Amino acid sequence: RVLFRSLQLLAMLMAFACCGAQAQTKVIAPPLPNNDYTQATQLYRAAQYDQAMARIDAWLKERPKDARGRFLKGMIYSQQRKNDEAARVYTELTQDFPELPEPYNNLAVIYADQGDLERARGLLETAIRANPAFAAAQENLGDIHTRLAAAAYERALKLDAKNTALAAKLKAANELVPSRPSQK
Repeated sequence: RVLFRSLQLLAMLMAFACCGAQAQTKVIAPPLPNNDYTQATQLYRAAQYDQAMARIDAWLKERPKDARGRFLKGMIYSQQRKNDEAARVYTELTQDFPELPEPYNNLAVIYADQGDLERARGLLETAIRANPAFAAAQENLGDIHTRLAAAAYERALKLDAKNTALAAKLKAANELVPSRPSQK
């Protein structure tokens, strides 16, 4: 669980650079130092989510279509465990910027948390089509496949409780995957 949280936070920070670079040329010029977006990012990194939300809302008031700001807003919602709001933000981003893989990935994390592994898998496949080199989505897809395999092994073990090979596979699958994929 600790490893997952560390990976999640690292991945989110990496996503800022990736998502921001792609959005900059399509949406707005790079932010100026010490503006609302920069302040929101700093507050987010300091886990001051309410203050970060206030700054990003101020940024988005002037730039409602800014992909970077909207993505950061979704990440803030995710950290606040406001999954419905985060899902709405990420869904809107996938509609407005289908070429960005990060919103698909983060939306997949929300659905995987809710146990909807098939929907998460589809979103991760879309993220990979958008960017086949997006390692986080590739890893998360592998995790989803492993979780699906573990569920199948568990069902099979209920049908054949004496099958030691199935028990070993189930144990291995459960040890491989964190309880949830990581956001980026």
